[in-house]
Amino acid sequence: MPRAVILFVTVAAIYLGFCGILFFLQRSLIYFPQPSALRSPATTFRVPVAEAEVLVSVRPREGAKALLYFGGNAEDVSLSLPLFSRDFPEHAIYLLHYRGYGGSSGAPSEEAIRKDALALFDAVHAKHSEIVVVGRSVGSGVAVRLASQRPVSRLVLVTPYYSLEELAARLYPYIPVRWLLLDKFEAWRYAPRVVAPTVLVAAGNDEVVPVASTERLLACFGKGVATLEVIAGATHNTISESPRYLEILKAAL
Repeated sequence: MPRAVILFVTVAAIYLGFCGILFFLQRSLIYFPQPSALRSPATTFRVPVAEAEVLVSVRPREGAKALLYFGGNAEDVSLSLPLFSRDFPEHAIYLLHYRGYGGSSGAPSEEAIRKDALALFDAVHAKHSEIVVVGRSVGSGVAVRLASQRPVSRLVLVTPYYSLEELAARLYPYIPVRWLLLDKFEAWRYAPRVVAPTVLVAAGNDEVVPVASTERLLACFGKGVATLEVIAGATHNTISESPRYLEILKAAL
């Protein structure tokens, strides 16, 4: 067999093997489950789903207003409970721990998170008529899909992306991401169905989600539905440390 053919077969085998490894390990490259640092019976709510125990960090409050939060892929959302409780005293607070995170059972996937988000919204909506939904990073894809299916009062998307598929293709330009990726989080697909007033918050120096990706998503919303705020100098993980971040959230709510 000619050397060129042997070389081609060898390279092809290595390439296909690498693609296979990425396919089977992809969710471990997307989700990084974190334990819950702040957990007590008084601050924990169980989402009514049959196939798993899904937990929510909660600050109960009577009244019409509630805030639902969907965090990043390596975030312990319980750490945000004191801050949200302080900054939004008129809202009941619900912070979802994805499956595998913060004591929730099971393993995370786009479909599982979608079902849990819908179940959480329905349970909260039975008590509160005005629900603000906030999604950060990977959670922005969860939030925009939920807002396309439920009567959300307002929507805030922090470091949102056009799709996870787009971001993965950026990281792995020589891999057929379109055919391999299971959890695509196609925010662009659901944005046109959102009617709630929406604010997209981008980090000017975001090294994970380029501002251009957020701008592409912005263009998918209906006319007059969404606006974009860019926090100059902020990065993907430091955006919430900017005083401007809290100002934007308070104005949006």
